[in-house]
Amino acid sequence: MARIKGKAARTHFVCQACGYESPSFYGRCPDCGGWGTLVETLEATPAVGQHRPVTGVSTPPVPLAQVESAGVTRHPVAIDEFSRVLGGGVVPGSMVLIGGDPGVGKSTLLLQVAASLSQTSGTVLYVTGEESPQQVRLRADRLQTQVDRVQVLAATNMDEILAATAAVKPTTLVVDSIQTVYVPELTSAAGSVSQVRECTARLVQLAKGQGVTTFLVGHVTKEGSLAGPRVLEHMVDTVLYLEGERFQQYRILRAVKNRFGSTDEVGVFEMVETGMREVRNPSAAFLQERARNAAGSAVTIAVEGTRPILVEAQALTTTSAFGNARRTAAGFDTNRLHVLIAVLSKRAGMQLGDQDVYVNIVGGLRLSEPAADLGIALAVASSFRDTRVSPDLAVVGEIGLAGELRSVTQLERRLLEAAKLGFTRVLVPATVGRGTARPPQGLTIERASTLGDALDIALPR
Repeated sequence: MARIKGKAARTHFVCQACGYESPSFYGRCPDCGGWGTLVETLEATPAVGQHRPVTGVSTPPVPLAQVESAGVTRHPVAIDEFSRVLGGGVVPGSMVLIGGDPGVGKSTLLLQVAASLSQTSGTVLYVTGEESPQQVRLRADRLQTQVDRVQVLAATNMDEILAATAAVKPTTLVVDSIQTVYVPELTSAAGSVSQVRECTARLVQLAKGQGVTTFLVGHVTKEGSLAGPRVLEHMVDTVLYLEGERFQQYRILRAVKNRFGSTDEVGVFEMVETGMREVRNPSAAFLQERARNAAGSAVTIAVEGTRPILVEAQALTTTSAFGNARRTAAGFDTNRLHVLIAVLSKRAGMQLGDQDVYVNIVGGLRLSEPAADLGIALAVASSFRDTRVSPDLAVVGEIGLAGELRSVTQLERRLLEAAKLGFTRVLVPATVGRGTARPPQGLTIERASTLGDALDIALPR
């Protein structure tokens, strides 16, 4: 057994995808099935005889009813879309992990957030492990931000980072990225499972013990999930994903975990030359280039958290040149698309078995709620029949396997957003909001109980 500075150490193999530990190497992880994900790790373990028996409890348990409930104090951020995703602002002492594809804009967004927090809450220490201080300054000049109270440190040694934090005493710490930081006591490479876990644990102690708000940048795998052990996401308070293609205009900031707010909120940004610009009206931005007279297009009303967003669903059907028809979806679940095509074929009589079907959600937004089913189905039917959906009609509804339309939530908010953008008709399931939802002035509600009825309204023959 190896030794690490007087401590016993064991060599084992850890899967970087799922955290599975094995004493021997496998080409394929026995737990998650990933190939080449097991990495040799040297981890320190206490020597025999060093465990001390527990003789008493320093903090005795107390009844939960007697614990004082303190309100959460938040630091404001001038970027409203970022504050929305966090739940209204930055909580002091919280740990926020931001992941995303390379080049999507994680460092750009965090530098803008750091500049904003430095003007309102105090000094910010920006630790860069992948760039030089000169590169960070060039980005700050391009973003035209005030960085007078932002301290920059190019370091990857955790001891140096902690020492600099003790000297500067910042209110906010940014580490870009956690996969580049290492602990000297461990001999494994930076970015390994043990290094990421140990570095994050020390940063958690710093954040909770001294009240330093900490932002971590995390790399993602080719599947789109955060690299490293899954325990990394459990150790932090908030996990954010910055979504969007490198060459697309819009970016979506989505919370998948938030101990201080909702996990349903999203923030919409536009990548411009001066950095991330907020999109305060995403519906208008997503629909500004819509072709109003083209077949294969339908507008659906999605709800992300508390915000209704109108998005355009595009579809293209064409006769397959090969034996197996192809189905491709961008921004929508492909398996759900297969279900909708089956319902259209069985319940609506559309022969789509020999048709290649392509679906795209305009703007880079990913729709996951079932209320978008009707918009996707009408777009596919519109392309198949080569008949356009009326440009003043918006649709919303979930489709069941029997072809029935099921109710959706927050109908009044959806109707209000549609009326703001000039739509005069909204097609909804017959069972939703009857007698309770009051349509805004100038908006007519069309109701349908089945997919066939919806097709007769939206695509009259």
